[in-house]
Amino acid sequence: MGEARLDEWLSKATQGVDLDAPDAFWHIFGNLMAMVPWAALFWWSVVFLAVGALLGWWRGRVWEGLVWAAVLGPIGWVVILLRPRPKPRPEPPPLPR
Repeated sequence: MGEARLDEWLSKATQGVDLDAPDAFWHIFGNLMAMVPWAALFWWSVVFLAVGALLGWWRGRVWEGLVWAAVLGPIGWVVILLRPRPKPRPEPPPLPR
């Protein structure tokens, strides 16, 4: 079963490509990139970033939540939840009058 799917995938990747041509690699690469569901990948990334920003805001680390979500996706959500909350900044002393 797996071998048949691999053969199907390879036939789609090499469809219309002269394998002896010097630019055959780029044609195969273009065929492979055409099979990627780019719209779904984009919207899932937007969802991962939005949830990461929300969790980061809740934990007091918005930028860190965005970075972890961008790098690790939903695993970044766990990372931001396991990190301790930052300590509040002390208030500066009052200015002299």
